[in-house]
Amino acid sequence: MDRIAIEERGIPGFELMQRAGRAAFAELLDRWPSAKCISVCCGKGNNAGDGYIVAGLALELGLAVQVIQIGDSGELTGDAARARDWARSLGLQAVDGPDAVLSGEVIVDGLLGTGISGALRPAYAKVVAAINAAGRGVLSLDIPSGVAADSGGVASDAVRADVTVTFIGRKLGLFTGPGVSLAGEVIYASLSVPSDIAHAVPGCPLLRYAEQEPLPPRDRNAYKQSQGHVVIVGGDRDMGGAPLMAGEAALRMGAGLVTLITREEHRPAVLARRPEIMVVGADSDSAREQALARATVLAVGPGLGRGDWGLGLLREALALGKPAVLDADALHGLVALSPQAGESPLVASPVIVTPHPGEAAVLLGSTTAAVQADRPAAACALAQRVGGVAVLKGAGSVVAHHENGLRGVCAHGNPGMASAGMGDVLSGVIAGLLAQGADLGHAAALGTCLHSAAADLAVEHIGQRSLLATDLLQPMIELLRGSQ
Repeated sequence: MDRIAIEERGIPGFELMQRAGRAAFAELLDRWPSAKCISVCCGKGNNAGDGYIVAGLALELGLAVQVIQIGDSGELTGDAARARDWARSLGLQAVDGPDAVLSGEVIVDGLLGTGISGALRPAYAKVVAAINAAGRGVLSLDIPSGVAADSGGVASDAVRADVTVTFIGRKLGLFTGPGVSLAGEVIYASLSVPSDIAHAVPGCPLLRYAEQEPLPPRDRNAYKQSQGHVVIVGGDRDMGGAPLMAGEAALRMGAGLVTLITREEHRPAVLARRPEIMVVGADSDSAREQALARATVLAVGPGLGRGDWGLGLLREALALGKPAVLDADALHGLVALSPQAGESPLVASPVIVTPHPGEAAVLLGSTTAAVQADRPAAACALAQRVGGVAVLKGAGSVVAHHENGLRGVCAHGNPGMASAGMGDVLSGVIAGLLAQGADLGHAAALGTCLHSAAADLAVEHIGQRSLLATDLLQPMIELLRGSQ
């Protein structure tokens, strides 16, 4: 996008750098209006040039400015060198890093930009550690130094910013994985670059609930069987709440019928809370087989357990070849049923899998750290592994399709969702949408956005620490009603 703006639209690179510096400095003044002294940490690329512009603007306004330069500033070239020379013309003198003591009330991170790969070099790592230990406000330019722009992963260490001002294009790494928390609040500055430039560059959509295509209105002649029958399989001993939450979520999505195949002992509790749900004892062969035969969509995994009981139910459900949402212990069961890694998908039926990073690592034969280091790539690999759609849960949930690659990154969600049952509710939401005719990709994207957007609404009244999975049901109802 930079290249198109400069070479094809005739916007000088130094002009873009000046705009970036002005946008970042305006945010600094707005965020820390009483600051009298700032420290600007610069590396040797264009990110450093942005830093020198910020430093010069601060000096012109009468602020005390400390610039810490990593490496020889004489190695700066092109527009970054022009920015350095302009700042010098104002009387600014840089201090050699990485051992300089940070003196600013606010620290501006202009060390590294979008081109980072691999671990930080020792000098940069030392300054990053000093920034994080300083206990002061931190503003990162474009992306926190150390965060991979395309994945949100961190190879070694990275700056923990309070705010990141990102320029021209939003970087995927700011919206998923570790990059989400490291970036702080993300402020987008277009730098007045024509908006059509963004459409000329392939990207990964940021999925927002309001922009997802809703389900079509119900036919006036609708009846319950026409709205699909979700059969949820799970709930081993001590885990009866999981399929119940999934079942209630599926009903609230509009599924016409919901049946739980679970331990018989859970029947009283299910019917006491939600009498609209049907319950079939999993140990009754005839009742179980009839329920599975009636299913439009299966949701397997909530509270399933990893013993023989759950594994047998998973095997039977998958043999039907029906559309399915697989989560939690069903994902471990997939690996147990297909232990040999190969190129053929793990599942023959159309499926959506919804793993958290640990479960994703099991499916991929990898590690949680590797999954988190490149969540977009992991989501695509998961979709390929199962031959369907993958929703890699976590900060910035990633949706990927086995044929079309990345569908997008969810723009909603908050840390309050780190509590029991959230995944069970999501399984029910997606299954309920599938049952009403949504295709795999649509159901996964719409369901993920609805679930996370509802959580954002819920925390406005409940707060993050007290948020429960079932607290999402009422805001989901409100969001659905607003889209009809």
